[in-house]
Formats: sequence, C-alpha cells, structure tokens
Amino acid sequence: MLDYNALAAVSAVIREGSFDGAARKLNITASAVSQRVRGYEDRLGALLIIRGQPCRPTELGRTLITHLDRVHLLEAEIPHLSHASGFLSPPEITLRIAVNADSLATWFPSAISPFAKEAGICLDLLVEDETCTADHLRSGEVTAAITAQTEPVPGCRSVLLGAMPYVACATPDFIARHFDAGGTAAEFKDAPCICFDRNDGLEARWLHTLHKTDLPQRIHYIPSTHGFLDFTLNSIGWGLQPLALVDRYLSEGNLIEIVPGYRLTVDLYWLTPRVKSKLLNDLTFYLKDICAQHSLLD
Repeated sequence: MLDYNALAAVSAVIREGSFDGAARKLNITASAVSQRVRGYEDRLGALLIIRGQPCRPTELGRTLITHLDRVHLLEAEIPHLSHASGFLSPPEITLRIAVNADSLATWFPSAISPFAKEAGICLDLLVEDETCTADHLRSGEVTAAITAQTEPVPGCRSVLLGAMPYVACATPDFIARHFDAGGTAAEFKDAPCICFDRNDGLEARWLHTLHKTDLPQRIHYIPSTHGFLDFTLNSIGWGLQPLALVDRYLSEGNLIEIVPGYRLTVDLYWLTPRVKSKLLNDLTFYLKDICAQHSLLD
C-alpha cells in the first residue's frame, strides 16, 4: 500500500525545491518532513529524492508524484458523485501546468483566471518554450500543458486552441541602420538578432522560410517575454514578437515590421492525460470555448 502522507511530503519537497520549503507548505517542521521522506525511502528500498539545490525527483519519485497528482484529481470527483456531496468539502486542488512564456504574457491569464476562481483551484505554472512543454507532461512533472508540438503524446489528449501570430519587427532606428534595403538576406546575416533562449526556433524558422538562410552569429538570448520586448524597443536587435503584445507599438510606430505582412503563426494545443477527471474535462472545454469565442490567440 502507498503511504499518501509520505508521498505528500515527497511531492512538497520536489515542488518547493527544498525540505524547508516543504515544511512551510505542509505546516510541519523540516525534521518531520525529512523523517517522512527517509522512512518511506527505507521502506521502499529506493531513493525518491536527489538532494541538492533544488531537490529533484528520481525516476521512481517522479512516477509516484504523478500518481499522487492523479489521485487528487480523482478525489475531486467524489463531491460530484456522492449523495452526501452537500456535506463534503471539495478538496484543495493545485493544477501544475506547463505554459509557454508568450502565452503567459498575453492571452492565458485572462483565459484561465475566471475558471480558477470559479472552481476554487490553485495554479502552479511551469514556464517553458512552447516546443518543450509537452516533455514536462511526458515526464509527469505537470498535469497539463500548452504546446506547439503536433506529434501525439502517448496517454494524452490533444485539443487545438488556436494559432498565435508573430511579427518580425524592430525599432525605426534599428531598421534604418540595418535594413535600409528592405530586409535582404545579406542584411539579416549582419543584423543582430534576439532569441528567447537556445530552444527558441521561431526566428530561425521565419528567416529560413523567407531567405533559406540561417540566423546570424550575433544573437542576444533574453529569456523573458517582456524583457525580449524591452530589449527590442531599445534597438539592440530584431526578433519575432507575439502580435497581441506589440500591436500597440506597431500602431504607434515605435516598432516596424521588417517585411510587412510576412508573419509566422504557431498552432497551440492543450494537452491533458487520459484520466477520468471532471475538472480537467471542464477546463478543456472552457479553454477551447473561450479561445474560439474571443479569438484570444489572434
């Protein structure tokens, strides 16, 4: 039999990154957390946590945490199914979701906040490049993910939410210095570029489609959506920005499309595990509906 009190301690250590953080989360002492975790590891005869800064799960630890998350989702069904639902308090549920930074900076907060308030859930967001978010679902680190990956994930459902448009832009000053010929392949070879991080392939994809060339050698890596925009506005380089984020700056002339009308769209999907969960099903239908109704991704 699984020891769910011990598993809760293991999960808290991993999610909070330390035994002290887990103690604050569980409202017990760090010594008590350590005793629960070590005692359970002794009973199983295997390590569940790799101690460090931060603490990380072993493969077995991650599997057990994923199981615990799914048990919590199933527990959330009990008040809906029981005749005594009026006497049962709904369990506290935290949904851990992998989301890309651009969605977090634009449409996602206004989309999910009403649902979170109505359902009484807490959000624990893991921010990652949209091409990597599905990996966190595969590994069991999250319960759901927003991803640009089109290949199916075993054991998961995938729902298309919409397409997010991006524009390649820079300040008028930067364009005057680097793109006075209109954005030729030679100009892109010499103009400094901004990428979110080394997993970010948007600029390379856009440029290869346009000129069949690679990115320049001079690349700034700015792992923050708003930081990316701020550096662009300070004329340090060109890059692809979510249209929803820079539409105002384009209208006011603070930013200019390098090649007008030549944009890139990224399809975003909502991934959830194939488990029986009214909460996840309701959230899936809600996000799909609200994205369609309000064109949040356009």
